[in-house]
Amino acid sequence: MFHERTVFPFARRKQQAIINASLEVFATHEYKRASTDDIAAKAGISKGLLFYYFHNKKSLYLYIYDYTKQIVTAQVVDAHFKEITDFFELLAYSAQKKAAIMSRNPYLMDFVMRCFYPEKEEVSNELNSTNQDYIDNSIFLYFKNVDFSRFRQDADPQQILRMLLWMADGYISEKRRQGKPFVLDEIMHDFKEWSDMFRRLSYREEYL
Repeated sequence: MFHERTVFPFARRKQQAIINASLEVFATHEYKRASTDDIAAKAGISKGLLFYYFHNKKSLYLYIYDYTKQIVTAQVVDAHFKEITDFFELLAYSAQKKAAIMSRNPYLMDFVMRCFYPEKEEVSNELNSTNQDYIDNSIFLYFKNVDFSRFRQDADPQQILRMLLWMADGYISEKRRQGKPFVLDEIMHDFKEWSDMFRRLSYREEYL
């Protein structure tokens, strides 16, 4: 669950306190304005101890991002997830599970949004590279039980997945540009409509 570069020799309760404090501070502040003093204070440890286990703020930030991805994946990829063979049903199930996780953990949602849209943050290069690798590999990691024979020969499932993600990106980027809040229910509704559209365009007639 935890990154190999960091080993916690103290109690899991303290470990979780650092994670929770980091999520709160990184979710509510831009990276450069996020204070490790605040993180240490909220976690109930000294700043020196925090930097003993994390050499700098960047390593802590990237660790927390790795942690959130692992937490979300572990809760999404359950027994039912592995039984779904329809590409679009799997997308819908994954989106619903992620939405439920985000709604229970608002700091997690805000932090993930910052990580996917780092803009000019000092960690932007690392995050953009990690995010692109995640997108490129997801079709192989999460869709290995999907029946791709349902697609027409001229349809590319990986390209469809990319287009759905780009559409979601555009929605969120526009909200951020306008300074409007990110409404989870709205994007879930739109995502379903986009998925239904791509199903009609890409599936063989007998599977519609």
